[in-house]
Amino acid sequence: MNSLLLGGFLAALSTGLPIALAMMLASLLYIWVSGSIPPLTVVHRMVGGVDSFPLLAVPFFILAGNLMNSAGITNRIYNFALALVGWLKGGLGHVNVVGSVVFAGMSGTAIADAGGLGTIEIKAMKDHGYPTEFALGITAASATLGPIIPPSLPLVIYGVQANVSIGKLFVGGIVPGVVMALFMMAMVAYYAHVRKYGSDIAFSWSRMGRAFFELGFVAVTAVALYYLWSHEELPGWMRFGALLLGTMAADRLFRFEAYMALLTPVILIGGMSTGLFTPTEAAVAAVAWALFLGLAWYRTLNWRMLVKISMDTIETTAVVLFIVAAASIFAWVLTTTQVTEAIGNWVLSISDNPLVFLLLANVFLLFVGCFMETIAAITILVPVFMPIIAKLGIDPVHFGLVMILNLMIGLLTPPVGMVLFILQKVARISFEATVKAVLPWMAPLLVTLAVITYWPQVTLWLPDLLYGK
Repeated sequence: MNSLLLGGFLAALSTGLPIALAMMLASLLYIWVSGSIPPLTVVHRMVGGVDSFPLLAVPFFILAGNLMNSAGITNRIYNFALALVGWLKGGLGHVNVVGSVVFAGMSGTAIADAGGLGTIEIKAMKDHGYPTEFALGITAASATLGPIIPPSLPLVIYGVQANVSIGKLFVGGIVPGVVMALFMMAMVAYYAHVRKYGSDIAFSWSRMGRAFFELGFVAVTAVALYYLWSHEELPGWMRFGALLLGTMAADRLFRFEAYMALLTPVILIGGMSTGLFTPTEAAVAAVAWALFLGLAWYRTLNWRMLVKISMDTIETTAVVLFIVAAASIFAWVLTTTQVTEAIGNWVLSISDNPLVFLLLANVFLLFVGCFMETIAAITILVPVFMPIIAKLGIDPVHFGLVMILNLMIGLLTPPVGMVLFILQKVARISFEATVKAVLPWMAPLLVTLAVITYWPQVTLWLPDLLYGK
């Protein structure tokens, strides 16, 4: 019967069916043949799979990313990154990484980064004479920062499936995201040295100083946010009003490029760490902030654009939640048939050493990422892995970041790598050339994966500091 379930799933996939339908059909086939489970169980389990308060974050984070892209905020982020690091050798490569770090704090998905900021970055790099392959490779690699640096859509799904604090997962992604960015910038510097790439803007103390001053003001705002929300004797509306008026005055006074946009991750992380809102409510706060910037502050959005953004969000959300619903019934069948327990016992029979398990898990997840969509992989595999890591004493927050990074690397591998297909269209080159261009940029990602896998404190230090062990 277990062979029927897994065999039916693989057979359905081989016919070209979408993965959600393949999971549903395999589960229905198993239930029908077994005769011991009412078919209506499929409906109940699918509804139960999406009937979750934390999953409300999914449509709101998707909407926030779409709003940021459509409101022209990506251009502001790009210009800010250009002022900050564009004067370095291989400048636009560094701009590419820094821009993705900033945008990752707003969108939460690699697809939004590749389709929004990536379009601007590839065009700019080609216009400045960089080879298309180099521009495409660094853009693809930096797009994977989206789900690592909070907020993160895949981390929300993982947190729901693993019953782990989403706030801890978000905070746990900050240091690994910075490590990834530094490794990618080191590789850009290496290519710039070998290929004799120059800088893309002239070095200017005033321009760079202004960018650092802007960053410094963001840090000051973060301190002010913590101070205001730690003084509960003041009414909430007064604290919020003071912060909003202060940021608006600073932006108008100094004519910052991207100060208000840079505040998005500060508001989200600050709000969650001070208990102002939950991670789910943080998604709503991100949408509210994006609407404020697009409609009232920058005035780059109109109602016609909002209709299109809303329809795109509905379409993407429907796809994601349908996959979650289909995977929930498949995962439930795997659990009730004790397939997950059998897999766990088999893995532990090979070795009960956590380091060996993490190595095997990395190899397996890298393989899975080549063939399976990220959300589906998380919802299917988390129930399999959770009992194993519990027995081995591996922290679920640490494992969550390891799992997500593996699956993000999968977005850059054929045949299912969505980032590859998006950037192929943007760069207008063949799929084969796209894959070839991205391959060298696997190096910084794999090095980062090794670091966070075997040095758990890279992930756990900040959550332990803010939330306690």
